[in-house]
Amino acid sequence: MNIDGQCHCGFVTYEADIDPDAISICHCTDCQRLTGSPYRVTASVPREAVRLTGNPPKLYTKTADNGRKRLQYFCPECGSPLFTTGVDEDALSWGIRWGSINQRVALKPKSQIWCSSALDWFGETAALPGVPRD
Repeated sequence: MNIDGQCHCGFVTYEADIDPDAISICHCTDCQRLTGSPYRVTASVPREAVRLTGNPPKLYTKTADNGRKRLQYFCPECGSPLFTTGVDEDALSWGIRWGSINQRVALKPKSQIWCSSALDWFGETAALPGVPRD
């Protein structure tokens, strides 16, 4: 599936060819902290599938809970998280942050990782009262 996306302010833009079945949720504490939410949703793709079409993102390197170095790409203007990858053999695969994808409504997660860090109320959100728009 061909997708395109951008950061919140539109400074960084990209296109990519993705497998819609390679969408996952990560509950690790790093993803919780990086998003300010209980989990992060990512589309996993080969590095060569991502093409930057706008300005370049900024890079931050973090050592993950499992000891692997994770490269976090984000917009230098608005701070939106965009991509993640690793070093060495981990650099062959990139993660595109689901919230930055324009076609995200069509991309449902198919798996979860780091479930031991999932919050105990994660599956209960459908029971919460909601307002269609604020």
